[in-house]
This record gives sequence, C-alpha cells and structure tokens, in this order.
Amino acid sequence: MAAVIAMLEELGGLAPLTAEGAAARFAARGWTPGGRPRGGVETSWDADGTGAWIRTFGSGAVEVSFAVWIRDVDESGYFDDLEAVYEEGERVLAGLLPEIERSSFACRLAEAGRAAEGEDEREGEGEGEGEDEFVVRKRWTLGGHLLTAGVVQHDTDLPVMVVVTLETATATAPVPADGG
Repeated sequence: MAAVIAMLEELGGLAPLTAEGAAARFAARGWTPGGRPRGGVETSWDADGTGAWIRTFGSGAVEVSFAVWIRDVDESGYFDDLEAVYEEGERVLAGLLPEIERSSFACRLAEAGRAAEGEDEREGEGEGEGEDEFVVRKRWTLGGHLLTAGVVQHDTDLPVMVVVTLETATATAPVPADGG
C-alpha cells in the first residue's frame, strides 16, 4: 500500500490531473508500464503487486485507479459465496481506510461521503464504459480531485476488487459545499 499512498501524494498535487502528468509520475516513481498506450500515453502500470490504470473520458476528466486487492472467480467460473467475498473485501477496505486517513496528505482530505450497495455512485460519467458498482465505498476530496476507496464489482462475471481511485472532480461528482 505504500506505493499507492506515495502515488496518491504525487497525483494529488497535479492541477490539472492529466493522463500525461499521471504517466510521468508513475514512470518517475519506478512503476512498470503494462504496454497499453492510448493516445500516446501509457495507461497500465504495476508496482509491488498493485495494478494501476489511467482512463480519460470524453469530457476531459481523468481517473487513476489502483487495484489493491482482487478476488477472482473460482475454477468453475463462479464465486462460491459472493456474500463472503464481499465481506472479505470490506475487511480489506477497513484495513486500508486508516492508512489513507493517516497518510502524508491526510490534512488535505475532506470527507465526501460513504455509500453502501444499491446507491448510485457515478451517475453520468464516462462514455458508455461500464460504471463501477460499489458494494461499499468512502470518498474524500483532495484539492480539486475526488479520492474514492471501495469494494467494487464491475460485472457479475468479473472479480470483486478493492480499488482506490483519484479522479478529476466534475459536476457529477459530490464535492462538499466547503470546497474540500
């Protein structure tokens, strides 16, 4: 998790958050590129067993995500007990949240909310890409960015993951009235 915290510190200082700027920070910190350039920018990175990716949306918004825990389907192609997998992910997330809240940038965080299964998380974002379906998540603002940590399942056939995402705060993202 130390590599993720260090990258969040770097990325949280970028104004504006751009794919090019994020890729430069990954390279400078020694992350390994994954060979998935898009628009001339490397978008997939790995370090210390953590995968990261950079996405750019048509609106110009940029999102940098880190997969800090992944539970994939079993050999049969299904989860044995999906609720148990969600609970395991929530335990991992519960251990991760204090690391974020004690990080070097914690003094710049402003809580932006917590949501449970079934609540809308990212209305209207993206260009038809699959939107994240969080089982549970916590959000903060970090300068002009939105930081989210949560348990997510993109599709019933894909893994359940604990992700940390830093994205450009947009009109659809909940930003506290105090400017966070």
